[in-house]
Amino acid sequence: MLGASPVRVLDDRHRDEALRILDADPVANVFVGSRVHAAGLDPRRLGAQMWGYSRDGRLLSLCYAGANLIPVNAGPDAVRAFAERAQAQGRRCSSIVGPVEAVTGLWEILGPYWGPPRAVRGLQPVMATSRPPQVPADPLVRRVAMSEFELIYPACVAMFTEEVGVSPNAGDGGVLYRARVAELIRSGRAFARIEDGRVMFKAEVGAVTPYACQVQGVWVPPDLRGRGLSVSGMAALVTESLRTIAPVVSLYVNDYNVRARAAYRRVGFDEVGEFMSILF
Repeated sequence: MLGASPVRVLDDRHRDEALRILDADPVANVFVGSRVHAAGLDPRRLGAQMWGYSRDGRLLSLCYAGANLIPVNAGPDAVRAFAERAQAQGRRCSSIVGPVEAVTGLWEILGPYWGPPRAVRGLQPVMATSRPPQVPADPLVRRVAMSEFELIYPACVAMFTEEVGVSPNAGDGGVLYRARVAELIRSGRAFARIEDGRVMFKAEVGAVTPYACQVQGVWVPPDLRGRGLSVSGMAALVTESLRTIAPVVSLYVNDYNVRARAAYRRVGFDEVGEFMSILF
């Protein structure tokens, strides 16, 4: 029982209830689900607070409140309750990410207090596949070795800077980002095609649950784009991910990135939802 308060910080006593909500839509909730499956709900291990919204003693909605603010299964009442809590504590996140309707609702309340944002990505199709790719896979795409860290890291920085608009090396000199890239390599979730010391394609599987995984950081050098490297590279990543990581592979992409969306459709991805991101 969560008591009378509609929103409170959850802990491991509520892990099963939280996973019931998260696993009901494993693709939409893969990032938050991956954190809870791995670390539980203790804020010290999770690296964030998990807010729970309840009604009549039943947990209905969640909001991951860490570096990102991410609503989960949040209807209008939960959105308002989460926004009021976020407003009261002040902005501590670098982005709000999640389903369009919930993020729009949060921002309508928080915008006058937290704005202006650095960028608003108003529509980001969520795409997923559980089928073998429909195009040939690049046989040269493979897992990145830890010995190749210094080779792959500049490509990761280039991708991040191009996508987010700021360098991950800003602020702390890249300490946290380097640690994250190293973690993905060590866990066997960083993939690349590397020829003569040059990264030709790279991507990572950033979040994993028993039911789905999420691809991030897809990147091809600008001078090599348009040659099909992303299509065959993603086909290789999807093939291996379905075989060894999770039964569904997902990602989300900006709606204006027409070329990327077309490439993912060629690999076999279908659009299954819509996200929105507000970046600070």
